[in-house]
Amino acid sequence: MTEELERYILDHIDKEGDYLYSLYRATNIHLLRGRMASGHLQGRLLRMLVRMIRPANILEVGTFSGYSAICMAEGLEPGGKVYTYEINDEQEEFTRPWIENSPVADRIEFIIGDANTEAPKLGITFDMAFIDGDKRTYRQTYETVLALLRPGGFMLADNTLWDGHVIDRAYDGDKQTQGIEDFNDLVAKDSRVERVILPLRDGLTIIRKK
Repeated sequence: MTEELERYILDHIDKEGDYLYSLYRATNIHLLRGRMASGHLQGRLLRMLVRMIRPANILEVGTFSGYSAICMAEGLEPGGKVYTYEINDEQEEFTRPWIENSPVADRIEFIIGDANTEAPKLGITFDMAFIDGDKRTYRQTYETVLALLRPGGFMLADNTLWDGHVIDRAYDGDKQTQGIEDFNDLVAKDSRVERVILPLRDGLTIIRKK
C-alpha cells in the first residue's frame, strides 16, 4: 500500500483520538520496534470487532505499549474487561502508566507474566482473544487460548504474514518466521475452527472456534 493510499484510508475512518495518538508517538520515540504497536487503522478495526462481537471478557497475549488493549477496551460494553499479559517485565515501567491513565483504565487488567501459564489460572472463559506475543511460541499460545475460548468465540492473531517472510525461503532458519509458519499451518488444518487471513499491515488472522 502506498503512503498516499494509507493516508486516504486514515482520513476516511474514525479518528484514533488524542490519547492514542500521543501513546503511539511516545511508543515510537521511547521504545525499540515501535511499529509493533497496532496503530490507527488496526486499532480502529480492533475496536469495531469488539463492538460487533460484544465480548464480556477479552484475553490479550502481548501488551507491548498498551495501544491495542486500550482500543479493545474502548469497544467494550459496561462491565466488560480486557485481561492483557506482557511477558517482558521491563515493559511495565512504560506501559502501566499509559494504561492506568487512559479513559478506559477500569476495563483493563494489565498483568506481567506468561499468559500460557498464568491465564488458565484466572478460571475465566473468554469470548474474544488477541494474540500478539512471542512469535516463536504462537503454536503453544494458540492451544492455550483456544482452550479458554468459548464455543463461537473469536481469536485474532497478529503478524501472520510476517513482512512476507512466510513465503521467503531466505528466512527458513529464522525461529520467529518458523513459529509463524507452524502456527499458520496448524490453524489452516484445524477442524475445530474457521479462519480467514486479512492482509492488513503485517497480516491479521481471524479465527472462530466452532
